[in-house]
Amino acid sequence: MPEFSLLPPLAIYVHTPWCVKKCPYCDFNSHTFDNAIPEKKYVSALLEDLEQILPEIWGRRITSIFIGGGTPSLFSAESIDNLLSGIRARIQCIADIEITLEANPGTVEQNKFNEFYHAGINRLSIGIQSFDNEKLLSLGRIHDSKEAHTAIETAQHAGFNNINLDLMFGLPQQTIEQGINDLQQAIEHKPAHISWYQLTIEPNTLFYNHPPATPDDDYIFELQQAGQSLLNNHSYHQYEISAYAKNKNQCQHNLNYWQFGDYIALGAGAHGKITRADQQSVYRYWKIRQPQAYMNAPANERTSDTQTISNNDLVYEFMLNALRLKNGFDVSLFETHTGLSKDIILETCQQAQDNDLLTVQNNLIKPTELGYRFLNDLINHFANDQ
Repeated sequence: MPEFSLLPPLAIYVHTPWCVKKCPYCDFNSHTFDNAIPEKKYVSALLEDLEQILPEIWGRRITSIFIGGGTPSLFSAESIDNLLSGIRARIQCIADIEITLEANPGTVEQNKFNEFYHAGINRLSIGIQSFDNEKLLSLGRIHDSKEAHTAIETAQHAGFNNINLDLMFGLPQQTIEQGINDLQQAIEHKPAHISWYQLTIEPNTLFYNHPPATPDDDYIFELQQAGQSLLNNHSYHQYEISAYAKNKNQCQHNLNYWQFGDYIALGAGAHGKITRADQQSVYRYWKIRQPQAYMNAPANERTSDTQTISNNDLVYEFMLNALRLKNGFDVSLFETHTGLSKDIILETCQQAQDNDLLTVQNNLIKPTELGYRFLNDLINHFANDQ
């Protein structure tokens, strides 16, 4: 049984499940809508969700809030303000809490950026994906290159100095020059953070059923190396597989995931993870996926399922997250966030080190360059740890 002497940080993830159009690569819980989004009813349901879990996390403070989707920027600033006010009224947040809102470059959303800023959002994550109109069309995006550039500038003028730009590479028919050009255009806006990740074909997506022609692995690796060099030359330092930040602008919410912190799940289809000191256990839970069913269910019946994480899975899930970190992690983080002894992983770490996938030095566990390139192989070393 795990033994917790110190609880990990606690964040909140809020899921807004509506989009104007479902992208062919998206496997998130997102739904198009016919009429108006029921914002007031949905925000009420979110706050009821929070109230349901308060007895289990009483006395703990929230370190970050992330409003994802779907397309959260479809909501009005008033609804976002009511949501954040409701959260603050129910649970204590740290003074300099990071509050992220995902947004798309569409004109309607851009018009709200100033209001979102004044509602308390202090980090905006804009889903650009590409600045190439042909590639945007192939990805099913509903904005064009001009709207993408305008959205970034609008966000900066609204007062946001902590902006993340989401970009994909390895797109259908994409050349290395096109991939680097996308990245260069993003860098020219000088955002605090860039998420640059490979297009992957996921089950339950249109692309999975009708796969586009995507570049081969050798090409992807060549593009990735060129892009990482470009980012590094402009002081965007990689700290996770697909995350690059200037100065100290790492995404605190995502760092909490990768360091195996806790997070409250609010919203249709949202997933949460909670450490219970009183029960010396860690459990995951997830909410009803369908938005209407979620809102119509009684407040105490919106959780679809709950699962206590076994010791084996604690080891695997911790490594699945923490080994994504470019600089690795201190072994004490493993002990405090899983409640398990470091002895449980040292033999496997040694095996991975013998295979040149990992280094262990002064309690710092860190992937090698080879391990980082073949991360799945490294993580699988820990799949059967006891």
